[in-house]
Amino acid sequence: MFETPLKRPGVRGIILAGGSATRLQPLTGALSKQQLPVYDKPMIYYPLSVLMLAGIQDILIISSHQHVETFQVMLGDGSRLGIQLDYAVQDEPRGVADAFLVGDKHIGNDRVALILGDNVFHGPGFSTVLKHSLRRLDGCELFGYPSKSPERYGVAEIDEQGHLLSLEEKPSRPRSNLAVTGLYFYDNDVVELAKDLKPSARGELEITDINLSYLEQGRARLTQLGRGFAWLDMGTHDSLLQAGQYVQLLEQRQGVRIACLEEIALRMGFIDADTCYRLGEELSASSYGDYLMEVASGLGATRTG
Repeated sequence: MFETPLKRPGVRGIILAGGSATRLQPLTGALSKQQLPVYDKPMIYYPLSVLMLAGIQDILIISSHQHVETFQVMLGDGSRLGIQLDYAVQDEPRGVADAFLVGDKHIGNDRVALILGDNVFHGPGFSTVLKHSLRRLDGCELFGYPSKSPERYGVAEIDEQGHLLSLEEKPSRPRSNLAVTGLYFYDNDVVELAKDLKPSARGELEITDINLSYLEQGRARLTQLGRGFAWLDMGTHDSLLQAGQYVQLLEQRQGVRIACLEEIALRMGFIDADTCYRLGEELSASSYGDYLMEVASGLGATRTG
């Protein structure tokens, strides 16, 4: 599942963890949705783990003014994980594509991977899939997943060879069951495209409009996440519970932790085994900490005391 970090430089990560999460009230009366627990860890761990699995170490977390400080307390500057975490405020929800305007300085002249803060991805060889998509990136890379209710999402249509033919945002009559997930890779042109966007009828800067621009240029690809992969978004009470149950079942059956940031940092080469063991010691009152110490010991941690 894990590989060494991506060698090609110039990929920045963004996690969009804003929004009002009104569908999850009263849970979100004081907390951001992305700070809620998904079984044994905060929701923000799951999208952060995806960017780390892609080999990305320079990541911006965008949230609302009232919640960004809590994320800073929870995650710090990322140095304990061998990564760099920065934070930015989105004053009000203005659509997914607004992340590129808020994160303009963070992106600079680099490519960017954007992930929504309420998405869980899990599957075999996911790190390899992500790195392959970044290596071939020449415009826009989307990730599709079969859904029983694609009309809730952006919908992708592909031909028999897997080439992307069309994209529609929440169509009443979807042309396929292939939902566009909340993970997107772009070249640096995305910043200028976002600056030229006009708000949609619902007053938001739509990510589908950016994707359509790439598609019209012939520079949009789609990676299908099929059998063996799971994609869950946690926008309702039911989906939040289902995601926690999914994580619980796999972790208890397989004896491994999903989205364990410290383990990913170790296996990706961001930190060494002794550092991972020390991080486990800090959490030794929990089974999570015990797991970290066990993993680190198995990968060469040398403890003397």
